[in-house]
Amino acid sequence: MVQEVEARSGSGYLMLLVLLVSQVITIAGVILMPILPKIVLGLAALLIFVGWFGFYMVQPNQGKVLQLFGQYAGTDRNNGLRWANPLYSKKSVSLRVRNFESGRLKVNDANGNPIEIAAVIVWRVVDTAEAVFEVDDYENYVTIQSEAALRNLATTYPYEHDQEDARLSLRSDANSIALKLKSEVQDRLQKAGVDVLEARLSHLAYSPEIAQAMLQRQQASAVLAARKIIVQGAVGMVADALEQLKVQGVVDLDGERKASMVSNLLVVLCGDQQAKPVINAGTLYS
Repeated sequence: MVQEVEARSGSGYLMLLVLLVSQVITIAGVILMPILPKIVLGLAALLIFVGWFGFYMVQPNQGKVLQLFGQYAGTDRNNGLRWANPLYSKKSVSLRVRNFESGRLKVNDANGNPIEIAAVIVWRVVDTAEAVFEVDDYENYVTIQSEAALRNLATTYPYEHDQEDARLSLRSDANSIALKLKSEVQDRLQKAGVDVLEARLSHLAYSPEIAQAMLQRQQASAVLAARKIIVQGAVGMVADALEQLKVQGVVDLDGERKASMVSNLLVVLCGDQQAKPVINAGTLYS
């Protein structure tokens, strides 16, 4: 595995002055000196002329990967005008923070339900040598591997789960799912010299063909959960009412009258519509 090392390079401003002075001196010597020194100075002027091709610019948050005849020679991250061996080939690699949004992928969740899912990945290159030499096209590699990680995550967890289900769900546990996605994407991109800063779901929905059925299921689950809370509250209120009547000695009820009272109170408390008073002209037994 090729890892990043610092390139041997120098300040371009200093080399600009050195080459300029040397070029002027050698050209003047070629013009003014005798024939033998002219040959030597001519060769020196040619070498100095080649040296002019060693200049290059490094922008902020950019690295220059230098190669000599196919061999990695190092990476220069120093900003400004730089100079290195003119025979070096130079490739720019951006070190800036980048992000992309994956396309909407249609996959089946852990329960087999077809869903649509998409994510936003924020990343940057931290090792220019790995990014250039370990993968063919690191930008395309980031895109492909991030979508592959997103597919795998979507098939591992359900879209949503019941209260009895202890698993994470894509819909209810957004923060935990984001951490899982970031970890999985980072594992896949580690070899490309890429650091994943953030990964979050940007779109999550059931596929259109089952969306209506799942909406009805969610509504039914919500109604059942609400009913359960209402019944629990009503039972508690009835128990408190019977206890208060017994403690304060307001009325002494036998088992049958208690059952009737409990039934009436539960109907009133749990009913969808407002209770209507009924006048009983007789007794419980007639």
